[in-house]
Amino acid sequence: MTSTEVRQSFLDFFKSKNHKIVSSESLLPTAPNLLFTNAGMNQFVPSFLGERPPPHSRVANSQKCIRAGGKHNDLDDVGFDTYHHTFFEMLGNWSFGDYFKKEAIDWAWELLTKVWGFPKERLYATVYKPGKNDPSEIDQEAWNYWAEIFKREGLDPKIHIIFGEKKDNFWMMGDTGPCGPCSEVHMDLTENGDTNGSLVNADSPYTIEIWNLVFIQFNATSDGKFKPLAEQHVDTGMGFERVAGIMATTNKFTDFSKAPSNYNCDIFTDIFNDISQLSGKQYKRTVPTDRINLNNDELVDCIFRILSDHIRTLCFSIADGIIPGNEGRNYVIRRILRRAVMYGRKLDLKAGFLVQLVDTVIEKFGPVFPELIENRETIKKIIKSEESAFDRTIDRGIQILEKIIANKSKEISGKQAFELYDTYGFPYDLTELIANENNIKIDYDGFNLEMEKQRSRGRASQKKTEILVSKESDNKHATKFTGYDISKTQCIDAIIEEVIQSDNNTYFVFDQTPFYAEMGGQIGDTGFVTINEDTKIKLTGTIKDSSGRYLHHAESNIVNVNEIVGYKVKLSVDHARRQSIQRHHTATHILHWALREVLGKHVKQAGSLVTDDRLRFDISHFEQPTSDQIQKIEKLANQQILANSPVTWTEMPFDQKPKNCLAFFGDKYGAIVRVVDIGGWSVELCGGTHVLATGEIGIIKIVQESAIAAGTRRIEAVVGESAYDLVDTNFNLLKNLSNKLSCLPKDFDTRFNSLLEQNSELEKQLRKLRQSGTSNLATELANLATKIGDINLVTAKVEVTNPNDMRALAVNISKKIEPSVIVLGGEFNKKANVLALCSSDAIKAGHKAGDIVKQITQQLDGKGGGKPDFAMGGGKDVEKLESVLNNFSLYNNQSEK
Repeated sequence: MTSTEVRQSFLDFFKSKNHKIVSSESLLPTAPNLLFTNAGMNQFVPSFLGERPPPHSRVANSQKCIRAGGKHNDLDDVGFDTYHHTFFEMLGNWSFGDYFKKEAIDWAWELLTKVWGFPKERLYATVYKPGKNDPSEIDQEAWNYWAEIFKREGLDPKIHIIFGEKKDNFWMMGDTGPCGPCSEVHMDLTENGDTNGSLVNADSPYTIEIWNLVFIQFNATSDGKFKPLAEQHVDTGMGFERVAGIMATTNKFTDFSKAPSNYNCDIFTDIFNDISQLSGKQYKRTVPTDRINLNNDELVDCIFRILSDHIRTLCFSIADGIIPGNEGRNYVIRRILRRAVMYGRKLDLKAGFLVQLVDTVIEKFGPVFPELIENRETIKKIIKSEESAFDRTIDRGIQILEKIIANKSKEISGKQAFELYDTYGFPYDLTELIANENNIKIDYDGFNLEMEKQRSRGRASQKKTEILVSKESDNKHATKFTGYDISKTQCIDAIIEEVIQSDNNTYFVFDQTPFYAEMGGQIGDTGFVTINEDTKIKLTGTIKDSSGRYLHHAESNIVNVNEIVGYKVKLSVDHARRQSIQRHHTATHILHWALREVLGKHVKQAGSLVTDDRLRFDISHFEQPTSDQIQKIEKLANQQILANSPVTWTEMPFDQKPKNCLAFFGDKYGAIVRVVDIGGWSVELCGGTHVLATGEIGIIKIVQESAIAAGTRRIEAVVGESAYDLVDTNFNLLKNLSNKLSCLPKDFDTRFNSLLEQNSELEKQLRKLRQSGTSNLATELANLATKIGDINLVTAKVEVTNPNDMRALAVNISKKIEPSVIVLGGEFNKKANVLALCSSDAIKAGHKAGDIVKQITQQLDGKGGGKPDFAMGGGKDVEKLESVLNNFSLYNNQSEK
């Protein structure tokens, strides 16, 4: 079977078992504590936690995954063995409160042995048995089901079922939350297949795990208890590349004489062919036994595997909007790209080789993952740009390494190895390889120490969250929000439920409110609360606490707080301010659409701020947009505003949102989400407030575009009245400037450029005159030189335009009368400025410019110094400048020889 057939066969099998086949989730996870989507179950976490219903009670898919960085990091192993990858597909099936252990185990066995034909006698199952201090009890239920299967097949359960402790056979989502025992299926790939399970979980390539069946039946609480869940779930994950690799290596289970390797399957064949054509070398399927002392064939094969793995990671991650950068997941992708480039150099591949592998990856996987085809040009452009930039960094790193080698150092320190790794992108194993070639040791312990320091910094900055299974009672204190419709935000009835006073601040909590609380980048509403018709209190802001209560900040403290709890009041939002906020918020959606239209579909929101007078919108993008692109983005946005498209919003179950609906930036969505639709061309999940039609926005003007981090750009813009004010100000400015130049505004650019050209020409003429004057002055001063031994001395106070002209004058004088010492002074910005210039013969005679300037400036209440041939300085006492220069004696300032 080809790899494509394996994937489709898996999906077809579970479709026949009444599973809904769902698409792969993006590699950019919605969970804030994950670098990448690293397992098939990531997208279903909210369903396991009870936060939203699953798409179906039975689900299956093939999920794109990356494991590089963070808890799951296979990067350093990739290439040196044959079964680790940074990017891989995880085939999985799930049950949400439907079937459980029996069906999961039966179907796993059926697919492996009946459909795919895996040799039964080579398969082993692991079952959970707790060790000391491990949770729960032996998974007897799973053991019984496996035992029944193995007995039916004439195999001994005591041999084919192996117990594992928590480390290998108990899955937990985190320190708390859903968890349960798991049962793994392993395959014996030795030539004779007679290990009797002795290599299971022994980190041997000859017996590898191919499928993990997780039985989620407990809820781990913060007090260390494991309580049964109300519903039991199944979560399974199978290594797609491993299955395809086993089938290819064994020629569909007929030949076990070859070393097992995922890289033997057709997933990698076309990429290997490209690398062969580019390098002139062939892949020979060798596997190193010693990572340091590689022979040539082993090194070549390791590099083939590294490049084929890394190019897939790069293509898929960039297609999902994860582009190389300096922080977090973006930095991991940059490191992977640089690791590929570094190893490519060991194959003597020419600069720019990586981008030549992109089309092959897209042709292979594009039919299954269309986002690759849609982002083909973006992927190529980013990889080409990154590779070109890194080529310059590599050269600096190589210079450092060559310097260490040239100094005949016996050891590369841990800090040096880490600097090469972290700053210049040198993988440790490659540094080790080069060091070994030059008989230099590396302080491995020191390197690991630096790595651990970096990991500690990462852990310290990582978000720690307690995972909880949600309950219906969790939101019982939440305030009801009624203010999406702006026409229903004035004189709204409410009841004061609570008044909170803290640090001289007073907050009202009402049973319901039309005031929008600050969240999702949108600032909170302001307005008034009217109590007893005669008491009107200004509310200066609205925020939301963790329990869902809306806290309305009062401008002044309230006396007799307890007396007003329970009062009926009237709430009124600042209507004009809310209108302006809504204009800016809807404009961010329009701007997002326009940015994706012009820059590419890889553009994703990376943050935002919406106020009543401006908006700020951060996006993921790999380069600075050109001025033409910014102009096009603004024009497209304004065209859509003028089209007066309707803006609608609808609440619906998360899994029923439209396919074209955008959901970005690691937002955590509940079971019910709000979809904001602008004319059908912009559809996003959003909880903010919006206009009813785009025409209400008026106009959008982009004020500034800038970089806030590598791979992240910031757009700042204004709309509505703020945009009108900006346009009006700039229009009047242009009109006034045009009047000053006696031209019409439409002719201002031409007139201004003409004046610039005239000014440039006048400056050239002025420079010529100055140069002529300086030359004449230089001749005059040279003629006044005093002969001190063999040295010609010139000291003078001069009148020139600036210190640079004074320096040019000194050089001109020196050329005329060498050997010489030139000492000049001038007044600039009401301060004395002094310079000294000594020719080479003067320096040999013991005269140093730095010493001369230092001695003179001290007399002027200043300081200065410099090199022996030239020095400058300054002083506050301008009045003394001429007399100090006149009294200067070369003899008094001659340095000792």
